[in-house]
Amino acid sequence: VQLVESGGGLVQPGGSLRLSCAASGFTFSSYTITWYRQAPGKERDLVATIIYDGSTDYADSVKGRFTIARDNDKNTAYLQMNTLKFEDTAVYYCRARHKWARSLDYWGQGTQVTVSS
Repeated sequence: VQLVESGGGLVQPGGSLRLSCAASGFTFSSYTITWYRQAPGKERDLVATIIYDGSTDYADSVKGRFTIARDNDKNTAYLQMNTLKFEDTAVYYCRARHKWARSLDYWGQGTQVTVSS
């Protein structure tokens, strides 16, 4: 079982990035995918969720700027981040949780996003 995030990097305020979360070793379509982020010295916070049925939810801080999506054929989830702000700087993690088996809960290793001028 593996979740691998990619797409992080350094971007100027107002810029965009697209993060990817590539899954392997499990039935991706049966899992809810959630993006979290953790800034230095802060708790890990939920950013966006896409349920196995495709419905989505977002933290208020990113609504209207970030979009979560999934491609079950490619076993990959995405987080499109637009109009990035300094406060979006963090390590971004993806998490996969089975739709009913709570023990099936996986995390990626994270990808760094830095918003700086």
